[in-house]
Amino acid sequence: MSRRTVRIWLLASLALALLVLGFALSLGGALSGSAPGIPDPGALTTLGLPLMKFVSDALGVVTIGLLVSAAFLLVSGPSGLQGLASKAMLLTSRTAGLWALSGVLYYVLAASDLFAIPVFQIRSFSILSQLFTGISLGRTIAAQIVIALVIALFARRTITVPGATWLLAAAALGIAVPALSGHSAGSGAHDLAVVSLGFHVVGASLWVGGLVGLIWIAFHGSKRLPGAVARYSPLALWCLGAVAISGLVNAAIRVESLGNVFTTSYGALILMKVAALVVLAGFGWAHRKTTVRALIASEAADDLQRARWAFARLALAELTVMGAAFAVAVALSRAQPPVSDNLYTTRVEQILGGPLPAAPTVANFLFGFSPSGVGIAVVLVLGSLYARGLVSMHRRGDAWPIGRTISWYIGLVVIAWATFGGLGGYSHVLFSAHMVSHMLLAMVAPIFLVLGAPLTLAMRTLPGPRAPGERAPRQMLIKTLHSWPVKIVTHPIVSVSLFIGSLYGLYFTNIFENLMNSHLGHGAMDLHFLLVGTLYYYVLVGIDPSPRKLEPLVRFGVLMVTVPFHAFFAISIMAASTVIAGDYWRMLDRPYRTDLLRDQYVGGSISWAMGEIPLILVMGAIFVQWYRSDRRDSRRHDRAEANNQDRELEAYNAYLASLNADGKRRTP
Repeated sequence: MSRRTVRIWLLASLALALLVLGFALSLGGALSGSAPGIPDPGALTTLGLPLMKFVSDALGVVTIGLLVSAAFLLVSGPSGLQGLASKAMLLTSRTAGLWALSGVLYYVLAASDLFAIPVFQIRSFSILSQLFTGISLGRTIAAQIVIALVIALFARRTITVPGATWLLAAAALGIAVPALSGHSAGSGAHDLAVVSLGFHVVGASLWVGGLVGLIWIAFHGSKRLPGAVARYSPLALWCLGAVAISGLVNAAIRVESLGNVFTTSYGALILMKVAALVVLAGFGWAHRKTTVRALIASEAADDLQRARWAFARLALAELTVMGAAFAVAVALSRAQPPVSDNLYTTRVEQILGGPLPAAPTVANFLFGFSPSGVGIAVVLVLGSLYARGLVSMHRRGDAWPIGRTISWYIGLVVIAWATFGGLGGYSHVLFSAHMVSHMLLAMVAPIFLVLGAPLTLAMRTLPGPRAPGERAPRQMLIKTLHSWPVKIVTHPIVSVSLFIGSLYGLYFTNIFENLMNSHLGHGAMDLHFLLVGTLYYYVLVGIDPSPRKLEPLVRFGVLMVTVPFHAFFAISIMAASTVIAGDYWRMLDRPYRTDLLRDQYVGGSISWAMGEIPLILVMGAIFVQWYRSDRRDSRRHDRAEANNQDRELEAYNAYLASLNADGKRRTP
């Protein structure tokens, strides 16, 4: 297969994607024009808006693919990016610039569409500014433009793997930003829809972008292709799982019932995406069984050349299907779901993502379910990554302590109950339930997580360097653990300040009420509790490598310093004469537990009482670590003494032997 053939195939794939886009838009009703009596922005906007959306997404995916190639697929040298990786960064600067330009055109077309003004009649900047100030879509497009511009400016000057990795993270954020607007932002299960769509978009972009990067590497005839394919294969598998699961969740929110999948045009578009996903899974299986093995096994130059073009042919066919799938996704964003975006009309239903739950019972608390996108994502991602690490250890024949595994998954169960279990549902409507959830996320689950030693597991299972001096994921993790930002945040003063300071800064200011008034804000608060708690207990009882080694006595002292501040916080809540975030609780107008101040007092009492649980757990963990450290020191001392005694005995014997020899020499 020649390079000219590759170019022709890419152009044909683009043409097919545009044809699929037109068909899908027509099927979804996006090309039918405005209803009678509603102003029409014109044919240019009707056709140009989805087309520019497709172009913008495609440029974003290509940008991500080049960054994936530079940061992870291609081999880096001791001095940083070199060769084809350096060329990828230069090309990234151009594609990111085009991504930003397409975003500007998309912004103008979106203003034309939303305000029903033909494009060439937009002569006032105020119309464009209204899109930014009044509609979330305008802000998300603007954020994407800014991110693309930042990547375009810095990519040309980036010469290290960590720098390319940071730009890749920025690109992933830029491609996911639109999930905050549109059908996802307006759906009933708001945070679940937003989080699932974010995972769907990022997973698909990494998947398609990585394949684009591989085709680009093969196009240049690089001998690094086999190693790049070996790195991409597990990434593609993870992306396939993320796209499938998140897509299923997002579709379930949109169509409400299985019947709508087969009876509506929106459902037909979903079926088209499902069919594409199945075909792509088949391509992935074919890659693993044929081309990947052939590339890795090829030694002679001729064998490598044949395997390279065999891979390119299959990859181009896969990319063609991916392009069509992206076209259908753009059409889906313009189609009207069977379930109205305004399913929940009251302020309470919009905040809670559903109706007010019934009066709490023991069964509701223990076995209830309240979908939380943030909580579900945390549990699934952390559980899957840890399980993958265990599988890698098992395949190598290495042992991993069962206690660490049990501890890790106990922590995830606690997170699940506190976020999307029965407790998580009532944490939105009762201050007392919220405080239980807070305590579990900040003071109980993190203890079990840090005792699971996830960083140690990651360092033993992440890919290592393929060549001397390469900055592989394992080396990047080790370097990060010893970086100056980590040294700062793991200082006991900093970790304690974040852990305690967030309590007072959150509940005794307006921040708490503002976050409670948003379903996503509540999820962000849960994530904050978990992160600061994990950092605090990582410093106290963590068994993972850390840039700071604290003696058990120092750890116990840090714990004793923290306890009074937490107790004073709980007492302040109990003694308060005004309701914290009172407007929010009164707005809920719940028919049970109507005494808000009493419920707040109960929440403070729970906070005080639950503070004793982690105290006992941490004291036990510190005692065990202290005991084990003392035993290790004793064994080390005994070995040193034994070695010293052996050396002293050998020296003494040598001395006697020298005396004997000297005496013999002096004897007549």
